[in-house]
Parts: sequence; structure tokens; C-alpha cells
Amino acid sequence: MDFRKPAVRTLSRWGTRLAPGHRVRGVRTRWVDAGPVRARVYEPLSSGAPHPGLLWLHGGGLVIGDPRQDDRLCAGAAAELGITVVSPRYRLAPEHPFPAALDDAAAAWRWTQEHTAELGVEPGAVALGGESAGGGLAACLAQLLRDTSEDRPVAQWLFAPMLDDRTAARRHLDELDHPVWNNTANRFGWRAYLGVEPGIEDLRDYAAAARRLDLSGLPPTWICAGDIELFHDEVVDYATRLGDAGVDTTLDIVPGGAHGFENWAATTPLATSLVARARAWLGAVLDRARAT
Repeated sequence: MDFRKPAVRTLSRWGTRLAPGHRVRGVRTRWVDAGPVRARVYEPLSSGAPHPGLLWLHGGGLVIGDPRQDDRLCAGAAAELGITVVSPRYRLAPEHPFPAALDDAAAAWRWTQEHTAELGVEPGAVALGGESAGGGLAACLAQLLRDTSEDRPVAQWLFAPMLDDRTAARRHLDELDHPVWNNTANRFGWRAYLGVEPGIEDLRDYAAAARRLDLSGLPPTWICAGDIELFHDEVVDYATRLGDAGVDTTLDIVPGGAHGFENWAATTPLATSLVARARAWLGAVLDRARAT
């Protein structure tokens, strides 16, 4: 689909919002007003309180998407790990360019921290995560919180994150036409969000996670990509730089994985295996956070 067309974006957004969603046994799903944004909350019914939490940011290239699209992944994590997941409906570009989406994500983070007792969440054991554009926003939010807040995430859980606007400026990538999300769509997403051409020399802080030079002090990170997707190289580079900066980083590259396959092909062995590895990592990190 051509998301450059307003009608296509509108149909996609409302189609996702009106979709029936995916229920997981043992998890209560509800909508809340999380400060200025609506958020979808996934709560494990059998987990004792307090338990860990996760702020999750959905994908959609910064121009489409809704928390409901990640019901399976978020509710599954809530059920298996015994955690509460909060997923905000952040504002989308081009109607709401940077920093609107990041501001909404930060507001949802503050709301989660302020309502840990109500949510049954342990304040010192909350992670940040997201997929695609949401993964990139999560990485930017982790940087922002590292610089400005004492309430910092204990982990980053990043599925094929959209990290670097400079990829969109590499016009020769247009010819490869990567499946699901190609560089033409990527350039529109970044341009819509940034309000300027992607790849410019001077970009505002926290607009694109890969632009940050100093990655020290960020939380332990699990990050993945498929080896045939557009974001592969920027994900590998970011993971390498995190490791070089002393951040405990696990990079999971999936052979034959197209962008976002863990979502749209969730029941395939390739996807279930990846999600199992991701959950095992997150569970271990959250357990360590609770023990300290």
C-alpha cells in the first residue's frame, strides 16, 4: 500500500483500530487514559503483585498503527512472564510530526511510573519495548530518560527497530524493494515524522536513535532483525555501538526474516522461536532487576 496517500493512511489506521483484537487466556485487556494519551493495558490475572512491567510502543512507520495490532505479542508476554504491559496510542505523522510521538511515549512512561500501585507493578522493574517505528521510539525514549529522569527502564526490548533516518537517504536501496517495508515507504515515514528530508546533517536530539553518539549508560538491550529486511544494517550497527559503549546487548539476527514477521506471521515456527527467545531474555532481565 502507498502510505503517502492520505486516504490509504486513514483506511489503514481505522482498520487496525476496529479490528477485533486477540485475546489470551489469563490476561485482562482494557483501555485507560494514560495522561494525555489512550493506552491499552494487558494485566496478568494470576500474577502476584507487585510484578514487573513493560511500556510497549507499536510499529507502523510513524504514520500508521495502533496498540491493538500487537495484542498477541503483548498479551502473550503478560501471560507468560506475569507482567503488566502498557501500550499507548501515540500521535502519528505527518499530522503530528516530531516530537509528538516521543512526547506521548514519555507521557505514557510517566503515567505508568505514577500508577505502579494501581497497576500492581514494581517501580524498579519496568522495561521499554517496541517493534519497528515503536522500537525506534523506545530507543529514543531510553536515551531521553537516561539524560533527564531518575525513573529509567531496566531493559530495552527492540524488535526490528526503525533507528536511522540516514538509511532512507540511501537512494540505491530503493531498487532492492525490501518486503513489507521498503526504502520508498521508509523515506516517506521519516520525512513525515521529521518534517525535513531524512539524512540532513543536523538533526534534533532524540529524533532518530542511531544519531546519538554516546550510547553509554543505556539499559541492557535485546534487539533483533531479519537478514533480508531494510533495517538489518542499522540494527547491527546500533547493537555493535551499544556493546562498544559497555551496554549488555543481545543481538538476534533471523535468517530469512522479513520485516515484522513476528507480528504478521506470528504462528510460524520462525516467529514463535524468535518470540520465545525474546521472552526468555526479558524474563531473566526483569528477574535480576527485582532481585537488586
